[in-house]
Amino acid sequence: MANSKNSNEIDATTQKAARHKHVDLELRSLAGSATKVTKADLDGRMVVRATLDTTDGYLRSEDAWTIAEAVRTAREQLLPFVFVLNVSGVAVDEGIGVANAWGRVAHELTKASGVIPLFMVANGPVVSGPSLLLALADVVVFTTDAYAFVNGPHTVQAFTGEPVTNASLGGASTHSRSTGLATFVTDDVESAELLLGAVLGHLPNHVDEQPPFLPSDDPSDRTTPEAFALLPATATGAYDVRDLISIVADDGEFLELRGHWAPNMVTGFAFFGGFSVGIVANQTQSLAGSIDIPASQKGAAFVAFCDAFNVPLLTLVDTSGFLPGKDQEWRGMIRHGAQLAFAYARATVPRIGLTLRKSYGGAYIVMDSRYMGNDVMLAWPSAEVAVMGAKGAVEILHRRASPEARLELEAEYESRFLTPYAAAERGSISAIIDPSDTRKELISAIEVLSTKRERLRPRRHDNSPL
Repeated sequence: MANSKNSNEIDATTQKAARHKHVDLELRSLAGSATKVTKADLDGRMVVRATLDTTDGYLRSEDAWTIAEAVRTAREQLLPFVFVLNVSGVAVDEGIGVANAWGRVAHELTKASGVIPLFMVANGPVVSGPSLLLALADVVVFTTDAYAFVNGPHTVQAFTGEPVTNASLGGASTHSRSTGLATFVTDDVESAELLLGAVLGHLPNHVDEQPPFLPSDDPSDRTTPEAFALLPATATGAYDVRDLISIVADDGEFLELRGHWAPNMVTGFAFFGGFSVGIVANQTQSLAGSIDIPASQKGAAFVAFCDAFNVPLLTLVDTSGFLPGKDQEWRGMIRHGAQLAFAYARATVPRIGLTLRKSYGGAYIVMDSRYMGNDVMLAWPSAEVAVMGAKGAVEILHRRASPEARLELEAEYESRFLTPYAAAERGSISAIIDPSDTRKELISAIEVLSTKRERLRPRRHDNSPL
């Protein structure tokens, strides 16, 4: 017999259902606000879109409160949020009130983070305190002439004596290559929103949905004999891991994010058998695929992004370790390297790995190893999973040996430890696959794990090594 409900319960259920059906927005700008808020179509998906382009170039309280309300509405109606902004700072004539107002925007963005996708487009100057809002978004697009910084050229020169321009200090190229703030750089807002639409095509509207499924005519069992041919003949040779992704992904399509920042780590989206998948891969064409501080940050941010929105993760491993150097250590390699480990360890989405060639030491662990909670770790026969390479190991273990003896010991080390079979015996590798079957094996693993759900222990939140 069905359970009965009283009228209050029915009303509450009806109201909740109406909210989740994305009822028409009722967004009104405050009097004097230059911010326009609409319910818009972004590549066939409905979003809440806010545009700030003031006449005097300054953020006023009315604008900030309108933006905060727009973010809150997007969160409550479970719609992605897009914010296009052009602002030269806050209106100082308003005093502390305007600072309070943009602080409320930051508060609402933080509450919406991980609930709905947050996108921003910097279309001109984004200066002073409001520039911090950009870093609260999941994806940020800069138009070519945009720039962003907390302290401008005059302040920097007065403090350091170094003359700088808007572009060199915080231009689109700077944020694309040096800071990682800019996910993409485009010519105008229209092309920026096309890119955001492409990203949204891999994401759900909100955390309680699964990512879109996009059927493809590309056969799931298509063989990939050309994949293994990408590996150079020498162990130190480089190749473009993006070529491998194009070989195994549906229709050869790969949407790379932050392609110019930390190029030794590749991140982006592709479809596999119709499933949206986030990819993290070592890029041997840059720093031989070693992991430095920016690469750790880039990988960690992308893993967290995918995990927040239920996108499965595929990790392609080919790295000899963390980049050595005094500069890296002094800048906090331990702390930043832990960010990548932390992001993977807490991720609950399906996690599949494929070791292509080298996987050494600490880098082996942080690139989603089996003991970090990875679900399936595959390997090609060329994989080398070990504490370190043969030369380094022999130098430590047999430093007094003659050069001839060292060569023999290196060969012995390689045959005993630098094979995927030794790692498979210890459980570090789930299966060793034929490279020609890479696409088929990856899709099979994704399909098997598509129903994976983890129950998380209640807690306030984790304490990430920021």
